[in-house]
Amino acid sequence: MRKKTQLIHGGITGDEKTGAVSVPIYQVSTYAQDGVGKHRGYEYSRTGNPTRFALEELIKELEGGHRGFAFGSGMAAITAILMTFKQGDHIIFTDDVYGGTYRLVSQVITRFGLEASFVDTSDVSNIEKALTDRTKAVYVETPTNPLLKITDLKKVSELAKGKNLTFIVDNTFSTPYWQNPIELGADVVLHSATKYLGGHSDVVAGLVVVNSQELAEDVHFVLNSSGGILGPQDSWLLMRGIKTLGIRMEEIESNTKAFVEFLQDLPEITNIYYPGLEAHKGHDIHQSQARGNGGMISFDVGSGEKADQVLRNVNYFTLAESLGAVESLISVPAMMTHASIPVDRRQELGITDGLVRVSIGLEDIDDLKEDFLQALRK
Repeated sequence: MRKKTQLIHGGITGDEKTGAVSVPIYQVSTYAQDGVGKHRGYEYSRTGNPTRFALEELIKELEGGHRGFAFGSGMAAITAILMTFKQGDHIIFTDDVYGGTYRLVSQVITRFGLEASFVDTSDVSNIEKALTDRTKAVYVETPTNPLLKITDLKKVSELAKGKNLTFIVDNTFSTPYWQNPIELGADVVLHSATKYLGGHSDVVAGLVVVNSQELAEDVHFVLNSSGGILGPQDSWLLMRGIKTLGIRMEEIESNTKAFVEFLQDLPEITNIYYPGLEAHKGHDIHQSQARGNGGMISFDVGSGEKADQVLRNVNYFTLAESLGAVESLISVPAMMTHASIPVDRRQELGITDGLVRVSIGLEDIDDLKEDFLQALRK
């Protein structure tokens, strides 16, 4: 089954009892049992819900894994995965990681005795140097947020397997339509499903896919114990959004490529970060492990004042802390998505005050170009 077909016909489709084409929304908390401990597959909706299970089966198939899980947010999904480790365990993270992930790891998870190191995983030797006898996992984003750094998934997978480490990949930017990390050796794949998978700025969710029964049991135990589940209404909305993921990603890809070409002709713009550019560090690696470049672009307009001018004057770019929607979104990472990262750390990473991040949507590309140009030169 090809990807576009799988998006629509994958997982559990329809309802056999009624013939409904769409999976019903099981808005229920508990289930009648035929006897003590004798249920029909479901006993309590924190443990399992038919609507949520249909979504979990779908993402499992899309990522090519063993089992899927749906959480109340991307951060809930990341938290649950980190909670499968134990006090004293050490995890290596991509340095240019989402600000919320950095905050979770540096200010919350470490309270419980987990240790973390942040390194540039685009160079596998940095991971090797950071290894300790307590290292249990490597966690990467590729492309990263917001500088779109690329990590070689096959190389990291080989390293992880050789050291018996769990390899975790945040696949939010590429989505399973463009990239499938489990096929390249990942053990766990994460998504902030709020973004491209939902695609319409109307649902907050997180998805996880694991590649083994052992990991599935660990993750389900944490999910059931901690309770960070996705509700049936949001599960249904997410499945509806996923059905159009293919056509959305292809149109976004086309718009993004045209917008990058437009940016390259503007003298005010420097340091364009986009995996589709041949000059982008890691371009060749990304082309070898992904089928598309996505809709995210970051670039420098020169200063925080100039960035603020652009944000105040655009009409078709929505100033918002998210990405992957049908509408184009714009933000300044240093002041928004990555504000939780200390200033000196941001500067070290290259997240300047003048760095602007855009998530290209489905508007007419000429409208987006004209709108950005008038805001830039107001």
